[in-house]
Amino acid sequence: MRATESNSTYDVAIVGAGVFGAWTAYQLQRTRKRVVLIDAHGPGHSRSSSGDESRIIRMGYGADEIYTRSALRSLQLWRELFARVDQPLFHRTGVLWLAHEDDPYPVECAQTLERLGVPFQKLTTAEVNQRYSQIGLERISWAMFEPESGVLIARRAVQAVTFAAIKTGVAYLQAAVETPNGKRQLDHITTTTGERISAASYVFACGPWLPKIFPDLLADRIHPTRQEVFFFGTPPGDCRFAAPALPTWIDFKDETYGLPDTEGRGIKIAIDRHGPPFDPDSGNRVVTDEGLAEVRRRLALRLPELKDAPVTETRVCQYENTSNGDFLIDRHPQFDNVWLVGGGSGHGFKHGPVIGEYVAARIEGSQEGIEPRFSLATKASEHNRSVF
Repeated sequence: MRATESNSTYDVAIVGAGVFGAWTAYQLQRTRKRVVLIDAHGPGHSRSSSGDESRIIRMGYGADEIYTRSALRSLQLWRELFARVDQPLFHRTGVLWLAHEDDPYPVECAQTLERLGVPFQKLTTAEVNQRYSQIGLERISWAMFEPESGVLIARRAVQAVTFAAIKTGVAYLQAAVETPNGKRQLDHITTTTGERISAASYVFACGPWLPKIFPDLLADRIHPTRQEVFFFGTPPGDCRFAAPALPTWIDFKDETYGLPDTEGRGIKIAIDRHGPPFDPDSGNRVVTDEGLAEVRRRLALRLPELKDAPVTETRVCQYENTSNGDFLIDRHPQFDNVWLVGGGSGHGFKHGPVIGEYVAARIEGSQEGIEPRFSLATKASEHNRSVF
């Protein structure tokens, strides 16, 4: 990576080379801005919310059409980037929603997809069993299949965006940034090693570190939580647990999701429920016995042939949750030239390309398409999640 020079001046300085920051840098560079991207540990590093092996990209968002549209556009941009850099980092596994009898979310997903013309199929349990006999269907009444959705190879995808941005002119600096001081117009930011970086505009897209850099403003608005993820090995020579034989699946009501064996990593499974508070710098990243026991129960329920499968990898990452699950993309109230970009809330990774477009448009001064739901004013201290 190309390092910056000390005391440099840029059009835009972006703090955080996760999926939001990397795509913002990439989109701004395409507008001929002089951009520097700064990260404390490097793009796709193990402490970041963007640093796991894989992430689901799906179009279903219940009745939340705004996120379905964003996911559609983002998938297009992801695929264009991967073609440009010649890296196959999207796997079209399909996404299978497993619906319970009293389960309005998949119903709303289907209604939204139909309204927007997104391909999907409604399946009976008999049809699911015929296609995917590996999947246990206890308590499942029907299913919905998104054939165009699938899996993004997350860590490498973030690195691919970052390297593409650097190749086209974005400067990169690996450094930690201190909390900025002042009011109205931020003149510069300072790294912990004393470097001063000046820019016309600043974007702080540093995930779970946002409330640490701006504690007075965001400590009660963005809450990092501890999330455990597990990978299980599949039987040797058995291709039934890899795509296309097995899709990505989501059991929304049971708060569980699973990914097929992708690139030899094994089955990935996790509980999509907010964990306890977590510090991204010092938090313990070893999974708990309780977490493993709960995931094994879900594994036995949905992939019963793998109930005794060996654990091959584990991750402890974090969500950085807003009060309602909507993203935070807004100006800092004390600085006219500082943008806060975060609050991925466990579902943000897939939207990185559109977030980059959105932030770039705001910095360019465009008022078109401003989304009130992303404003700081809508982020409360009391949690009432409505976006999943």
